[in-house]
Amino acid sequence: MDISSIFDAVLLGVVEALSEFLPISSTGHLLLVSDILGFHSPGDVFEVVIQLGAILSVCVLFFARLSRAVLALPTDPAARRFAASVVIAFLPAAVLGAALHGYIKGVLFSPVVVGFSLVIGGVVILVVERVRPHARLHSAEELPLLTSLAIGFAQVLAMIPGVSRSGATIMGALLLGVDRKAATEFSFFLAIPTMLGAAAFDLYKNRALMDVDSLWLIAIGFTAAFIAGLAVVEALLRFVQRYTFRVFGWYRIVFGLIVLAALYHAGRL
Repeated sequence: MDISSIFDAVLLGVVEALSEFLPISSTGHLLLVSDILGFHSPGDVFEVVIQLGAILSVCVLFFARLSRAVLALPTDPAARRFAASVVIAFLPAAVLGAALHGYIKGVLFSPVVVGFSLVIGGVVILVVERVRPHARLHSAEELPLLTSLAIGFAQVLAMIPGVSRSGATIMGALLLGVDRKAATEFSFFLAIPTMLGAAAFDLYKNRALMDVDSLWLIAIGFTAAFIAGLAVVEALLRFVQRYTFRVFGWYRIVFGLIVLAALYHAGRL
């Protein structure tokens, strides 16, 4: 493990944190930056597992709310409903992710897929912001179970690199009448079991490919993502209370077109 690899791991950790909770696709950005750096991890495990660093920042920042809900599970029906909402929303991605893992990693993990997904996802954000219904649900902890399940199916789209897990869940929630702050917070909470499951599954499937250097690089990227994530989560919550997501839609379209143009120029499209 050399200095350049350590630098790449730190940079990718920061990129992960900056893009994990924004509707711009962390996996897509990680794949593109990894491709530019020439950084390749066995089985692309690094790009998946370091997302747990950003997720840990959510656990820290929302520790009081999460711990209160966990401690209240035995006695509080509202806490049990919140837990059930997160579990139900997690199930579609858990089932389909396990079933399609090989296809997703083998076929869809490419810059070309990311470029097209960025553009299409950007258009979707602009459309959703225009047609979304008036918000009638204002608390991430009080979403109806059917609404949570529908958000879970929206999250399935994020299995395609470049779609964005947070973007799919937030846009799905907005279409279901959830306000921006509650939709964003529920996306945070849903990320905890989703990314924990994805990372554990990836590590298990690729355990034979892991060596000491690979594990150290994952640890470095994880730490960088955690530290940067602490700042990003709070900043995003402040942002969504004042502005729409349109700026991210336009960013995705412009960035995606640049990616596709670069791939075409390089003869890879």
